[in-house]
Amino acid sequence: MEKISKGTRILSEEPIITAPRNETYTEQLRISICQQVDALSEHQRRAFLSMHNIHGYRNAAEQYLGIVRTNALPTETNESEAGIFLEACRINHACDNNAQKNWNGNIKRHTVHALRDIYKGEEITIYYLRVHNNREARKEALQAKFGFICSCRLCSLSLEQSQESDRKLDEIYRLDSLIGRGGLEGILLSPLRSLRYVDQQVRLYNEQGPDDAGLPRAFFDAAQISIANGDLARGRIFAERAVSGWRTDLGGDSMEVIKHRTLARDPSKHELYGVSMKWRTTVDEAPRGLEPSDFEDWLWKREKPKQPGQLADLRSHATFPGFIDLPDENDVDLDFYESSDMVTYRPRRHWCFLGEIVDFATLLRLQMEIKDVDGRKIPLYFYTDDRGSELAPAQVQRGYTVAILYAQRHAFKFCEPGIRHEDPRMIKVPQQLPIYIIKLDLCSLTKRDVTQIFPLSLHKLLALNDQGAGWNEKGHKANCKLLKDPDLRGLFVLKWDVFDNHIRFPLQVAEDSEI
Repeated sequence: MEKISKGTRILSEEPIITAPRNETYTEQLRISICQQVDALSEHQRRAFLSMHNIHGYRNAAEQYLGIVRTNALPTETNESEAGIFLEACRINHACDNNAQKNWNGNIKRHTVHALRDIYKGEEITIYYLRVHNNREARKEALQAKFGFICSCRLCSLSLEQSQESDRKLDEIYRLDSLIGRGGLEGILLSPLRSLRYVDQQVRLYNEQGPDDAGLPRAFFDAAQISIANGDLARGRIFAERAVSGWRTDLGGDSMEVIKHRTLARDPSKHELYGVSMKWRTTVDEAPRGLEPSDFEDWLWKREKPKQPGQLADLRSHATFPGFIDLPDENDVDLDFYESSDMVTYRPRRHWCFLGEIVDFATLLRLQMEIKDVDGRKIPLYFYTDDRGSELAPAQVQRGYTVAILYAQRHAFKFCEPGIRHEDPRMIKVPQQLPIYIIKLDLCSLTKRDVTQIFPLSLHKLLALNDQGAGWNEKGHKANCKLLKDPDLRGLFVLKWDVFDNHIRFPLQVAEDSEI
């Protein structure tokens, strides 16, 4: 045989000895292990005693326990019990393993499957640890638990390559915690943010190696996010990818495949379906005839970068996020920030929060209740040196729009979460537009017309944006009267995806900038 093909079941074994995992040494445990060793055949006993033991011992019982602790593999899905397998326990470890170990609770056997094609002469390896941590963390864990230092390909990379690999692994782990942190509430309140986390995680897995055993779990997370928001088309595709991955890694008779293959056929059976219908689609609503890259963009709801000469879309949640999609000021949100050394971070792009003033008051400082693009009402408190008095009274009116650059979510001690505003250069109250003007050809307005349409409400600003969606096709140019206002113009023509340095109001956009 020239190779073991990807997905092949290499081993399927029953344990010869079982014991509670990580239990301290007790008389009951000693008796149980000794009885099981005594019941082994002569061949099994010799094979068991020849196994590696990193623990010291003074008698046979301690020797048996040391062998079990050094070599045992899980025999329960929750890893509460472990067992000795004469074949599987002899497979060596590699951090870039080519095979996947698993306790198959359906058939009550330990299985090993090829994660990729394994060619003749290549050693079969599994991963001993639970989590794919960075190089230093793996080194410490392997040395403490198994008494060796790994010298696999991944652990033998050059310093620069190893640091890049560690950066990706650390980011995968961080994204995993962000995906699960909000629970059901998180995927309902901010589904697009959650889906972007999974999208980034999948990209990193593929960069590390396209056959990573963590991919099926990531696809299933994406399926649950989609289904919980009524999107059966994406839910089915993500569930199919998860099941396909588990079938390769764990086998078609594994608990994961059996439990979720029905979901891949009919995602509406999932218990979360119907909780929200924010993204409602039917199961057959996926587009056809797209190029693979375009299909992936659709699947992951990716917003394509603005093309040269194309106006920004004020309804883009990536550039103009609602409150729930803003980064938390006490966390490093990798959707908004990037780092070259995992120590210092900077924005990966610009963003601007848009909200409409619902109410306002001034006690110790100016405070507002504002409504974001999703209709969510949140508090805005001014912690500037002038406590909000830098805004003219004529600007602070109900129905006016507030634009805040690089806004972040803040957890106030005295009220619900909102925005703490500190830098007056980061806020702008754009001008107002009567709703009847929206139905007109904005670029044909006279100077006198323009003077009658300020300031601008959020509703009308978005209506202006929707008319602007056709400007590229209709050929509207920089002589549009409304876009003479530098900040209003800047919202549309700024290169939001390109971060060189922080921007501030007034936005520095040349009048001859292409639109």
